[in-house]
Amino acid sequence: MPGTPPPARRAVLRAAALVPAAGLGITACSSGGDGGSNRSAPTAPVDIGAADEVKVGASKLYTDENVVVSRISHDEYKAFSTICTHAKCPINKLEGHKLICPCHGSQFDATNGKVLHDPAVNPLSELPVKVADGKIIAG
Repeated sequence: MPGTPPPARRAVLRAAALVPAAGLGITACSSGGDGGSNRSAPTAPVDIGAADEVKVGASKLYTDENVVVSRISHDEYKAFSTICTHAKCPINKLEGHKLICPCHGSQFDATNGKVLHDPAVNPLSELPVKVADGKIIAG
């Protein structure tokens, strides 16, 4: 605009420096790529899959339901919410029995929910689980 003085060089540089820093803050606390669409485990019983999908001594991650199921013995199953207790991010990675949160690197044991690596300090929430008609029902 004619007659309007240009912005001071220092103000322009300061604004330019703040934009990337603000973006880093948003990225650091994002949900790890799921858009934050599902940040809760089932609160009512839900059929999550066939019981024989989880072998004895193994764990299986059900990302759509935010549940991990471990089969302790032939007829004993354990289920835990896979919503990280640190920043409520949905956990989407399972290596053996180790759950790894994509947001800040917390790690949990899928067989008992205990924290293996911080920053989380609280264990995962245990969910009721049963097998009915050959299907795993959790929540």
